Amino acid sequence: MAEEVHLTHTAALILQTISAGYRYGFDVMAVTGLPSGTVYPALRRLESSGLIASKWEKEKEAFADQRPARKYYRLSAAGEQVLGRAVKRYPLLEQMAPRK
Repeated sequence: MAEEVHLTHTAALILQTISAGYRYGFDVMAVTGLPSGTVYPALRRLESSGLIASKWEKEKEAFADQRPARKYYRLSAAGEQVLGRAVKRYPLLEQMAPRK
């Protein structure tokens, strides 16, 4: 599967952002400047493609911080491979890579 995937620049930027340690939707939006209407559908597509995986945080942790629970994302092995190829395809992506 990872061999066939060609990412858009936006999807590649989101993968790069997750790879850099920004793990939930609002974080990705803040770092990339992309709107929620772009980020959340892209996250769903990337997850359904097997490039990222997600896990909900424990309600207890969110409650302690007085906020809703967050859905945390991480790159899968396939996502890491696809991101590597995307960085070669989009050279500016590496320069735009967020640092945490």
